[in-house]
Amino acid sequence: MTIDSSNPFYLHSYDHPGMILVSKFFDGNSFGARKRAMTIALLAKNKLIFINSTVTMLANQPHLAYWKRCNDMVILWTLNTLNHDIRDSVLYAETAQILWNELNS
Repeated sequence: MTIDSSNPFYLHSYDHPGMILVSKFFDGNSFGARKRAMTIALLAKNKLIFINSTVTMLANQPHLAYWKRCNDMVILWTLNTLNHDIRDSVLYAETAQILWNELNS
């Protein structure tokens, strides 16, 4: 199956787990600004749907493997912007949406 670049399951060859979408690490301060920067970055990557619950994982979803791959990439991109203490507290979130909600609470 071919996925075109407008599909949220599309990952460009430059997209990689070590990519840092927001240059300033989140240390628990100025969450509003960091949240806005991360939202803009994920929207630009067409991945905002992974944190705002538009796309959810369903066991019978025909594109489950694509969903898992993109969800994990969004998790890694988010973790890359967190300081060690915060990253450790959300490391085991199973979905990008759960991780995002934990950071927002």
